Amino acid sequence: MSYPPDPNNPYNQPPQQGYGYPQQAPPAGYGYPQQGQPQDGYGYPQQPGYGVPQQQAYPGYAAPPGTLQANNGYINIPPLGTVKLASMGQRFVARLIDGLAVSAVIAVLMALGAASALGISQKAKDCSQYAYGGVNANSTQYSSCLHEQTQAATSFLTTMMIIMGMLAVFNLLYEWLMVSFAGATLGKLAMGLRVVKESTGQVPGLGGGFIRFIIPVVGAIVCYIGALLVYLSPFFDNSGKLQGWHDRAAGTLVIKK
Repeated sequence: MSYPPDPNNPYNQPPQQGYGYPQQAPPAGYGYPQQGQPQDGYGYPQQPGYGVPQQQAYPGYAAPPGTLQANNGYINIPPLGTVKLASMGQRFVARLIDGLAVSAVIAVLMALGAASALGISQKAKDCSQYAYGGVNANSTQYSSCLHEQTQAATSFLTTMMIIMGMLAVFNLLYEWLMVSFAGATLGKLAMGLRVVKESTGQVPGLGGGFIRFIIPVVGAIVCYIGALLVYLSPFFDNSGKLQGWHDRAAGTLVIKK
């Protein structure tokens, strides 16, 4: 049975809602949970939060790498993370231990030099018996005796120069090579300290170790006052990194392991 057409819908279009547009299903995920999607307590899918996205926290990087944390003695070195700077008290004790170690070696070398000098002096003869007229007066023997004394004195001076050279070489190799390759001397190892490059966190290497070693040596030429100032210079570091003048020149830091 047919009905007359509706004057409001002459073309028999399906009923529509809203403003004359057909209602469409909302897109997936728009207020309706999908299969396997986490939901909140009201049955709606969880939406990501707004604002600043959270970043993954990396251990040891509480501040940007290379920055000194405020007044707590810690610093961020990129490969190492957050590390503690060595205090001046710890560095002083380490230097004291190094002094004792070097003094022990010096004592051994000086004892060897004294024994050698004593042996040389015993071989020298007293030439006074040939110097004046008498029963044993003989110009040839006197000349020979003087020659032996000269040789003994030369041997003594040579021995002492060798001892001094050995001490200088030992001091150079001890401080320079140990810091260059191990990052620490015996004193620093005993105190748990380490010298590292500020930029890389690695040991200073031959170049950095030599620069760090030679500056106090040059300062020691002035009655050792210059070396003392170099070792005390971390107190004058306004950056808070406790870098001495030799550390700044070599780009190093002394840290607590």
